[in-house]
Amino acid sequence: MKQLIETIVKPLVDFPEDVHVDVVEDDNRVTYQLSVNKTDMGKVIGKQGRVAKAIRTVVYAAGSSQQKKIFLEIGE
Repeated sequence: MKQLIETIVKPLVDFPEDVHVDVVEDDNRVTYQLSVNKTDMGKVIGKQGRVAKAIRTVVYAAGSSQQKKIFLEIGE
């Protein structure tokens, strides 16, 4: 999943080397924390959050077979 998120996000940004995904796993949920360069935040979020919503849709669909709930947080 971490690889999938990086594969989706890196072509969108100007600084792909600054893309990092951290994984926080609890009993019943997995949170993927995506961090990008400050100047790339707008590209990852998109107009009215459309790009972020699309990324979340793909990640949630890919993780639907897991028993745990999946969350994607986007930040710097």
